[in-house]
Amino acid sequence: MQLAALTAAPDPGVTEALDVIDGFDTALLDGFGRIGAEAGDALAGLSAAVAGSPLAAAVAEAVAALDTGSIEPAKLGALAAGRAALLGAVHDALLRRFDSAIGRERETAAATTPPAAAPGGAVQGCRAWLQELAINGWRGVDHELVSAADRTIEALWAAPELRRPAVLLDGFAAELRAGAPIATLDRIPVRRWADLWSQALLLTWRGEQEIAAETVSGRLLPIGVDVHEHGTAVQAQVHAVLETGAGPARLVRVSIGAAKVDTIVGPAVWQVLGAHPHLLQALAERRTITVADMALNTTGDLLWVDAHAELGEPADPFTTARIQLPKAVAAAAAPLDRHPVHLGEPVLLENYRFEDGAFLIDGHRLSVELDRLPRSGPLTAALVTKSTACLGLVRWDGGQWRLRPLAVEYVFKKATTSAHTGDWAQGPTDPKVAKALAKSGDAVEVLRERAGRLLRK
Repeated sequence: MQLAALTAAPDPGVTEALDVIDGFDTALLDGFGRIGAEAGDALAGLSAAVAGSPLAAAVAEAVAALDTGSIEPAKLGALAAGRAALLGAVHDALLRRFDSAIGRERETAAATTPPAAAPGGAVQGCRAWLQELAINGWRGVDHELVSAADRTIEALWAAPELRRPAVLLDGFAAELRAGAPIATLDRIPVRRWADLWSQALLLTWRGEQEIAAETVSGRLLPIGVDVHEHGTAVQAQVHAVLETGAGPARLVRVSIGAAKVDTIVGPAVWQVLGAHPHLLQALAERRTITVADMALNTTGDLLWVDAHAELGEPADPFTTARIQLPKAVAAAAAPLDRHPVHLGEPVLLENYRFEDGAFLIDGHRLSVELDRLPRSGPLTAALVTKSTACLGLVRWDGGQWRLRPLAVEYVFKKATTSAHTGDWAQGPTDPKVAKALAKSGDAVEVLRERAGRLLRK
């Protein structure tokens, strides 16, 4: 991996584009209902940034309308589209830089035209609520404004074709409700809420686009698993190489998830993913998987059906990464996922040393996300700092490239051993952790037993 090519100064235009985004997002703090000189300059900057694109006229018209006090949903949609296009350009520039630095081959995204969103009261209600948010700004959000979305969210959930905006709006409203009144918060997540607002608004103007998929069979070699855990949900995203026997190996993702309660934490989160036993066993035992007739979409997501999987032979993920990963072809991103926050590319790092929160390779630094290590596996910060090799996801966050570790090799008693985030997918292998878990009781089984009792009554 040519770290020097990756960690040098950002591509020309990336910093400037993100400054434009920051200005637009800051304008949303106080809302578009009271546009001052600074907010006006920010909106003009967005218009100038997309002047050479097909969105130029729509964004310029929207900025002019806001200057006169006209804040219509269609005009706000144009601004959201301009913001998304600018972030998409940043995403593409960074991804090109990454691919060039490590020599990764990537498929080209096919040009598609998404269908228009289905008309209806739920969509109109969604736009109206997002319009109120834009008028009031984040500092103007209170419990009354958040609650105004409740009926709209219920209507969205009732329409299967609107499931994606329903999920997004439901989660967005929950975040705002938890912080309301927003004016009292010490820190407002300006970029995140602007992302959610823009994405939600765009989804009201475009229908759910069906991503093309093909049916594949072959051998899946897991590289590592990224565990995302929240109070009410957990997701395990497995990064792997797929060999189909036709053409080069492909870099794919397998995502499985489940709802949970906030008392299920640590190694216990794997139990709520028990509907996928073959995948969990393959992670825990570091084995290949033979898959048959599974759907693989153009974004590289393998739609997992556990019944179509069969365990194969043992396979060391580090060996897979050394031999197969450099040759694997990566997929293109979906249109609405072209955002720097979605960058997460699997890599193998070796010949480094750890210093002050970063890996140093040939004098160049790559920050390591030690604070994002999941508590559901044996991978710890101490193991990362003394590691000799690391499998991880290269991400771009806060204006710099970062590495999220998924597995490490390290020396223990003069022998090289390894630790992976998925090692405890079938339960802790550390006797101390297993004993502590047994002593505290099985939270998942307790909750299932109580739920069973309630259903029987």
